Amino acid sequence: MFAGEHVCKLDEKGRFILPQPMREILENHGKRLVYLKGPESCLWAYTHPEWTRILEQSRAGLDEEESRLFMHHIVSEMTMSDVDKGGRVLIPGKMRKHLNLDIDQEIVLLGLYQKLEMWSPSAWRHYLKVNEEKLENAQPRFMELL
Repeated sequence: MFAGEHVCKLDEKGRFILPQPMREILENHGKRLVYLKGPESCLWAYTHPEWTRILEQSRAGLDEEESRLFMHHIVSEMTMSDVDKGGRVLIPGKMRKHLNLDIDQEIVLLGLYQKLEMWSPSAWRHYLKVNEEKLENAQPRFMELL
């Protein structure tokens, strides 16, 4: 299960070094990430086995029209990238464009259970600011879980 927040620098080819805890998880699940465009200019990345599970679940849970829409508008946008021997992962070009990266070419990488989420640092700060009140209201519930 992915967890944590990391700031990662992209190289000139759009690769970043996957933090060790996340790398270990990914190495145990095929070394391949499947990228999707997420909401609010972020990216979602799944391990290949998790993505396969999602596709099977969508086939079973959607009617024919919903399935076509899902495949045409979600699945058709996906891209994949493998972890190389140095622990680097490429964010494909069309996915980097979706992130609207800042000039410093950094990403905020978040572990969210079965997926990773990637943000430009400025978009992440904006998201946190916009959601401050929601977090404040939810904090007592979060503390109950702990």
